[in-house]
Parts: sequence; structure tokens; C-alpha cells
Amino acid sequence: MSEEAPALGRPASPEPAALERQNLLAVRRERLDRAAQRRFPLHRLLVVARPGEGAAAEEVAGYHRGLFEDALEDHSREQVSGLLLLYSGCVFHVVESCSSTIHLIIRDLASLQNQGHSALLQEIKVLVVAHNIPTRLFPDWYVAIATSPVTCPQGSTQSQSTAEVVAECLTLLLKLAACIQSSEDDSEDTDESVHTLAPELLIPAETINYLYNAEECASPEDFLRIYLSPSQPALDSETVWPVPSHFSA
Repeated sequence: MSEEAPALGRPASPEPAALERQNLLAVRRERLDRAAQRRFPLHRLLVVARPGEGAAAEEVAGYHRGLFEDALEDHSREQVSGLLLLYSGCVFHVVESCSSTIHLIIRDLASLQNQGHSALLQEIKVLVVAHNIPTRLFPDWYVAIATSPVTCPQGSTQSQSTAEVVAECLTLLLKLAACIQSSEDDSEDTDESVHTLAPELLIPAETINYLYNAEECASPEDFLRIYLSPSQPALDSETVWPVPSHFSA
């Protein structure tokens, strides 16, 4: 009696994982949720200026605060964050928001500067406009009055280029933002911590004075003129006119 040969078979394979299926409505809701968390790309603006004759620190802060509130109420723009540093003779301001709010601020500063010697701010200069920044440096918008700002060594800014001075300001700004974020996490008075926790991180007043006097930095009006002017490269056909006779013959 012959033994029956064992049946040949394939090894048992695991059950295929169930595919997660989503309908179009679920995908659309997911995209809307992501868009609601961040409706607009973020941009960062750095401005320096000199307070006008007799302008108080509270008046300068109130001007910017009212500008931001009007922007939010009228146009439902992105929330504003940043830091307004007020010295006795100069102003350093960093603003983080959407492009429409940044453009509104620059336009208002240009209009303010056109008021002449009676303007609240004088010698306004736009240092940097950074587009599509990944994250905010500041969780909120803060105002800090520097009663005794740190001074830099005499003549140090004169030996540097404007680009190097701006880069130095950005380095201090990153350290200052980290300090403010740390105090925010510790539930401390953030405005006060700018001076008490890290006074050496304040941008020296001499540096700000140098920047708002620098010719390389654009005023708000000049910045808008450059930003809004279309690029018009000269074509080869435009460099020769009228057309030479041996081409037209």
C-alpha cells in the first residue's frame, strides 16, 4: 500500500493590512483644518527710527498698537508678534505678520515720514523684510523701554559695513527672542525680563543711530517704490534704435 504524498502548498501569508480609505469630503476638511491653523505665510520686518521732537515712549507704542488693532479689525489679518524697543533717542522694531499687514505698516510709516519735522518718528529706515519665515521668533507683540541700554565700544560700528552691522543686530535679536521665549514659559513679566534677565542682549543705541543714518538702508517711501516697481529688463532689440539700414533692407 503506497503512502499518499504530502500535499505541497505555499506558506501561510499574513493578512493584508486594511487600506484606510478617505472620501473627498474628509480630505477637504483636513486641508481646511491645516489652512485654518496658518492662514497666511509669515513675514518679518525690521525697522529703525528716531523719535520726533517731544515724542514720548508711550505715544510711540500707542501709535503702533492702534495700527495693529485697525489692521486686525478691518481686514482680519494674521496676528502680529514682535518687539518694539524704545530708547531715549532711537527706536528698534521687529514685526512678524502676514504680507498685507507688513505692507500696511510700511505704507503708514511712509505717510508718517512725509509729515516732516512734526512727525512722530524721524529718519525711518527699513532694514530687513524676510519673506515666508518658518516660525515666529516672538509669541506675542511686546513693548520694552530701555532705560540704560548697553553701549558698544566707541567707533566699532564705523569700522564695519552696513551689512555686517545688520547681521550683528539679527544675531542679538535671535538671542533676545530665545530669552523672551524662556521667560514666557516661566510665566514671568516678559517686558521686564528684556532688561533684568539679559540686558547685554539689547541692541546698542549707537548701532541703531548708525543704521538710521546709513544711506544703504531704504526709507519706507523708497522701499515701497522699489518693491512696487515692475522689473523692466532691457531687451536686445531695445538697445539699438532706429534699426540699422542693413537690417531693414
